Amino acid sequence: MTVRRIVPNVHAGSEEELASSRDFYGLLGFEEVMDMGWVSTMASPSVPTAQVSFFTEERTGPVVPDLSVEVEDVDAVHARVVASGAEIVRELRDEEWGVRRFFVRDPSGRVVNVLTHHSS
Repeated sequence: MTVRRIVPNVHAGSEEELASSRDFYGLLGFEEVMDMGWVSTMASPSVPTAQVSFFTEERTGPVVPDLSVEVEDVDAVHARVVASGAEIVRELRDEEWGVRRFFVRDPSGRVVNVLTHHSS
């Protein structure tokens, strides 16, 4: 199994907090690489997999996940996680913005968004 990136997800309480966070992380050298209104992702220009995302809400899931893990084969990871008995917080599904993902609760109670980007 290949892990492509890990992204911490920060729950911003409002659009203003999201904008302030975006500005602050810009001071640290991050650049915005995705803005969907309710979620914004900032990345390092020199190391594009070094990222942080800010959410005002989670539009298709029950909670804002604490962490996102992009893997090569989300279906294979989902099968292993289900077989382990871990709590699936949100079932595996395709999203309109080009990812296939599910949410799982880790042993410490954190919710992890596990995803794969669709091939173009």
